[in-house]
Amino acid sequence: MGVPKFYRWISERYPCLSEVVKEHQIPEFDNLYLDMNGIIHQCSHPNDEDVHFRISEEKIFADIFHYLEVLFRIIKPRKVFFMAVDGVAPRAKMNQQRGRRFRSAKEAEEKIKKALEKGEVLPTEARFDSNCITPGTDFMARLQEQLKYFVHNKLSTDKAWQGVNVYLSGHETPGEGEHKIMEFIRSETTKPGHNPNTRHCLYGLDADLIMLGLTSHEPNFSLLREEVRFGGKKSQKRITAPEETTFHLLHLSLMREYIDYEFSELRKKISFEYDLERIIDDWVLMGFLVGNDFIPHLPHLHINHDALPLLYRTYISVLPSLGGYLNENGHLNLANFEKYLEKLSDFDREHFSEVFVDLKWFESKVGNKYLNEAAGLAAEEAGGKDMKKSKPSGDSLSLAALDGVGDSHKEDGEDDDMFETEFRQYKRTYYMTKMGVEVVSDEFLASQARCYVEGIQWILHYYYHGVQSWSWYYPHHYAPFLSDVRNVSSLTLTFDLGKPFMPFEQLLGVLPSASKDLLPQCYQHLMTSPGSPIVEYYPQDFKTDLNGKQQEWEAVVLIPFIDEKRLLAAMEPYSHKLAPSEKARNRHTECAVYCFDKELDYAYDSPLPQLFPNIVHCHVRQTPIPIDAWRVSQDHVAHKIDRGALYFCGFPTLQHIRHKFYKKKSGVMVFQQSSRGENMILEILASQEMVQVEDVAALVLGKSLFVSWPHLMEARVVAVSDGETKLVYEPSGSQMLYLGNTPPPAEVTHLTDKEQKEWVKEVQGLSEQYARKGIVINETDVVVYAQLLTGRKYVIGQNGKVHLEKQFAKQVLPYPYQTIVKDIKAFDSSLARFKTLEELFPPGTFVFMVGNPYYGAMGDVQDSSDVISEGRVRVVFSVPCEPQLDALIQNQHKYSVKYSPGYVLASRLGITSYLVSRFSGSIFIGRGSKKNPHGEQKANVGLNLKFNKKNEEVPGYTKRTEKEWLYSAAVGELLAEYLERYSELFDFVARNSHDDVFYEDDIWPGEDENGAEKVQEIQGWLKNHPVSSSSRASCDLQILDAGIVEMIEEELEKTKVRKNMHVCVQPLEQQHGVVPDPDAEYHLFDRVVNVRESFSVPLGLRGTIIGIKGAEREAEVLYEVLFDEEFAGGLTVRCSPGRGYRLPPSALINLSHGSRKEQGSHKLTAIVKPQPSSSSHLTHKSQLGGLNHSPRSPFIPTQVTVFIFLQASTEFEELIANLKISKDPEPPTEPKNQSGEPLSPQSFAMKGTLVLKEMLKIDSSGPSSSVVLFFPPLLPSMATELARACMGLGMGPPEFTFIRNRQSLTVCQVKLSNGLLVHGPQCQSETEAKEKAALFGLQRLNSLGSFPLPPPIFPGVQQMRPLAPHPSMFGQPAGLSHIIYFLLNPVLLMQMFFTFTLDLMLCLHRWSSDAPTRLRTSSLGDAVSPPGPAVLWRNFPWSTGPCAISSQRIPQPVCSLTGENFKIMLSKTLFFCLFVFIYISILNI
Repeated sequence: MGVPKFYRWISERYPCLSEVVKEHQIPEFDNLYLDMNGIIHQCSHPNDEDVHFRISEEKIFADIFHYLEVLFRIIKPRKVFFMAVDGVAPRAKMNQQRGRRFRSAKEAEEKIKKALEKGEVLPTEARFDSNCITPGTDFMARLQEQLKYFVHNKLSTDKAWQGVNVYLSGHETPGEGEHKIMEFIRSETTKPGHNPNTRHCLYGLDADLIMLGLTSHEPNFSLLREEVRFGGKKSQKRITAPEETTFHLLHLSLMREYIDYEFSELRKKISFEYDLERIIDDWVLMGFLVGNDFIPHLPHLHINHDALPLLYRTYISVLPSLGGYLNENGHLNLANFEKYLEKLSDFDREHFSEVFVDLKWFESKVGNKYLNEAAGLAAEEAGGKDMKKSKPSGDSLSLAALDGVGDSHKEDGEDDDMFETEFRQYKRTYYMTKMGVEVVSDEFLASQARCYVEGIQWILHYYYHGVQSWSWYYPHHYAPFLSDVRNVSSLTLTFDLGKPFMPFEQLLGVLPSASKDLLPQCYQHLMTSPGSPIVEYYPQDFKTDLNGKQQEWEAVVLIPFIDEKRLLAAMEPYSHKLAPSEKARNRHTECAVYCFDKELDYAYDSPLPQLFPNIVHCHVRQTPIPIDAWRVSQDHVAHKIDRGALYFCGFPTLQHIRHKFYKKKSGVMVFQQSSRGENMILEILASQEMVQVEDVAALVLGKSLFVSWPHLMEARVVAVSDGETKLVYEPSGSQMLYLGNTPPPAEVTHLTDKEQKEWVKEVQGLSEQYARKGIVINETDVVVYAQLLTGRKYVIGQNGKVHLEKQFAKQVLPYPYQTIVKDIKAFDSSLARFKTLEELFPPGTFVFMVGNPYYGAMGDVQDSSDVISEGRVRVVFSVPCEPQLDALIQNQHKYSVKYSPGYVLASRLGITSYLVSRFSGSIFIGRGSKKNPHGEQKANVGLNLKFNKKNEEVPGYTKRTEKEWLYSAAVGELLAEYLERYSELFDFVARNSHDDVFYEDDIWPGEDENGAEKVQEIQGWLKNHPVSSSSRASCDLQILDAGIVEMIEEELEKTKVRKNMHVCVQPLEQQHGVVPDPDAEYHLFDRVVNVRESFSVPLGLRGTIIGIKGAEREAEVLYEVLFDEEFAGGLTVRCSPGRGYRLPPSALINLSHGSRKEQGSHKLTAIVKPQPSSSSHLTHKSQLGGLNHSPRSPFIPTQVTVFIFLQASTEFEELIANLKISKDPEPPTEPKNQSGEPLSPQSFAMKGTLVLKEMLKIDSSGPSSSVVLFFPPLLPSMATELARACMGLGMGPPEFTFIRNRQSLTVCQVKLSNGLLVHGPQCQSETEAKEKAALFGLQRLNSLGSFPLPPPIFPGVQQMRPLAPHPSMFGQPAGLSHIIYFLLNPVLLMQMFFTFTLDLMLCLHRWSSDAPTRLRTSSLGDAVSPPGPAVLWRNFPWSTGPCAISSQRIPQPVCSLTGENFKIMLSKTLFFCLFVFIYISILNI
């Protein structure tokens, strides 16, 4: 059946069924099953539309391995990992396979032909023939060997795999992959020790898998696959980082409950027991009637025409009269089934009545009867049947069936007679035209009915008991009418098991002649030789019939069915010519189970040693499993399910909350557009009692409960509100839950009018959010604010014991109180494996430091038996050299792409800005002319560098701001070449700017001009241009340009040394995905280290952040990282191939954060063990620190042994840790103008100020014995940086305003004096929102052009995205000396005056507090000083240019005063102020 249609239909019918999840949201599973063929197809030919695509076999194998690693890492199965490759299929499936392969070969041939006609030059290498993914081919034999190697390698080297039984059922084992999986599940359920709560995950979302999962009757069963998008062109999947991939998780636990609701009215109607398991069996049976891979769909029963609701309504109306169910554990109850079909056959008449009305209207216009009636009646008479005079016997099926219910209709008058005549002829015509019969006889209809019912029974057996006949198949391309499937209750249906085809027999049975090279040489001529006895089975051309469908891939492929006996007879004379290797491929073998056995140790040779290394120490035990080992008796009945009171996290249920359900067309939006059919709506019933916010607070504050019903997620409640009052749990910063029996401590606040309005909007937003899932929550009285559970981590108590502690997200989200579930018992498998420090940190364990010093360094735990009792662990850290990125960060503007508005580009090109905007996007050209268009086909000849609707840009070419699009010089060069080549197109578009589509004949109207050829020429030029391969990026993505990334790579190369350090990385214990350091902030240029194990990125590999992909939820933020070394599975993210990857913060430790943290004097805190896989959190900022422990580490490490204190520190320790020792201050040095160019006014003002300060000796240092206090360094402020940037541009200070949304999140809006308006992201606090909005403002200023940015106010803190040169805001007057210009610029003079005044005020303040300061000195006798006025002086916005004072050259303790120095400074400052006053007076005169 149409799989996307079925999946889409049930997802819209049951809106909560399918859940969009990220990797960290996927629940725990015991067993993971993979239908491998989908993965093989994806990795080998991801885009069949691209005829230029070529791929090597080695690349295919590597991609398959990576895909398998990704899925295993995401699901993390605990017991079983089952990989099933399609083997030889039953004959019933081979017919469908044959049609699909013939169609794919024909489509590929047509695409190549079209490309050659267009003049495209195709690669000389042979394209990958996807038909080779068939059992018995050379490719599949090599793949099987590679998969065996992969399993042996992972079990021997990856600790995450070593506790799992790995099953590999390859192409040599007969059966379809998904059905081999189901045989295994059925076999497991029959075992006495089977756990009914086993959690299954089957990768894939085919309709077959949905039904197969339901036939297992297992309660915890889910289907997983990548997100499906509907509408537009068929999207092509691609292998990518799993953190980026959005998954659909279809929960069969919910599907079971929805089916129960669908047929709930039967509970009161039927006289026998209502059994949900039997209802589900009948639901599966009804799904077969709309068609599948084994039988065609019944005429006019299409999913998109509401066929399924019709089947369900009919079932509800008929079942009460049957006395039993239709499907009895895979056995068809023929009597009940016939009655069901008899009632369903009314649909045939209803459908034809619509056609009949149209026929009568047509007849009234043309005066003709049904033209084919005479021919049909003549054929009947020739068959000796007089249907109007004879009546069929009860046990025979004659053409009376074509008359419906016979004489009763004849009595209704002439119209009814005409209707019956036309209905009979309508069906006769169907059989004659579709099936090619000349006479519709009794025998023909009887055989049609028997074949169809036999097909239904064969499928039921196949789904419930496995293959019951390898040779049976449905022998027609079309199904009979419902009204013709009669008198079937007395049929006896038996099947002969037989044997499956051998692989080469199937190859000849399913492959087209275009793929004959996949066969052994001795058989190839049978497909093409005119003398071959079976050549008729391989037509070069064939027809297809949509048969009521809409998509070409749904069409019936009209090729002949193969005669098995003729096929085998034709092959027999040539079988002796098979080579030994070919004979080895042409066999059936059993599958095997692999497990880790540390007692075994042997070498395993790689099939591709040049690509995959040999396994020196293999520890894998292989156990073969006989082919029929999992066959289950047909009498086996699945056990009844008792969900009980235990809830399994991640497997949603509609229980726990009182609600009602009903079907309604509510336009639920599941797949980017409103649904058209009915939706199952769930309406939560209101509570009988009034809900008081104080009572709710007493019940839930500080406690753990479940939110987001029915997809329940554990969360910790931190506040509740009823719109007037808000109660906040007081210890909100703690991760601890409140376990007391008394009401929890809470802070009560009353909401202001503004906050009350925001609360009302928040509630409205929550109602809309639930409505999109088909849930009506009704009136909300109380909102609960909670933090979602992110995972668990090991915590060390005061007694040295280790325990698991739940960790909750920082982000607080609102939930309606009526949708939360509390007081339920949930299954928790996260039992602590470690109880003591000795167990948690055994010698040889690799750990990461999240304290200082050596923040982020990877270390090796040593023997700590002598100190472990004191709460200490001895660790040897390897601290490597880090690349110095300071200079690159400060000069990044030199390598950044410069962008300018469209009008600037247009002025350079001599065209209008409209043309720049239009051609950089999409330009559609249709066939023919505007007055006489030829079809709807349109060609896009735009550059496709911007996408407004998708909010995407092309880095290096375009950038989007709040108000406009900006373009790089590369766009200008491209447009200039485009304009030179096809100026007539630009002229025409400019003259017809109001049109959306342009036409070939209008643009090139000359008789000697061929518009179609011109369009093909333009498309060919664009396709061959490098811009066509440029990748898009979200406009909200913060990235470093490719030029900067290249410079980072060069800096890494400089840091590398010849000597490599090899570290044997051992898999370590999972810590449930908790972020190593939740306080870390991440920024571009930050150095990070990967701490996740069993991951594509090697453990301990370091890298640099080159992009930040924001998200609404903390856990979904991703960081683009350029790693120091290439690795298998690496991505190309604006960098060298294989060196990039996108990771969540849970996988990283930010080394640069450690450097910044070290400046703030943090103590040693803890060490963190690596995590195999994890969940996520939010983080952000800049530079330096750490170690690379990849197997090819490029840096020489320094080894340091330290003791790590793992217990709580005292206040005294914290006080000592916050002290800093400084040296004597160094006098400031005057920077020189290296270039010799004229100074800007700002630089000259700074130089003049510096000279005056030197003259007045204001900054002279006092005696070395003077003592000053060193205050803790101030935190960096992006708002201050933005203000400095604005002042540097001569602009006014930025204006900040705040907006709060329904989720209590704050958005900051920044307005600059040049009119630029910037919005920041949603944040928890105004301070955070202001900082991030200021950061966005700095980035937008940079995108508009570059300007000099002064050194940062806070030494050691890197500024975000320094901005490149900007045209001077003050024109440099020619011919005037700097002195005159300085004197004529009162603004600069006032700036200098303000600086001196501030300097004086700060010195007075410090002098007043100098007495106590003198009492505090360091043990070395060095003075300790606060960041005084000189620090502020040399960091003012005008301290830029060649004469600016560098904050890196001047030490932080800068100001030391004595009484004498202060008097001198005061007198000379007053003198200067007098001078300024006189000067301004003269100017005024």
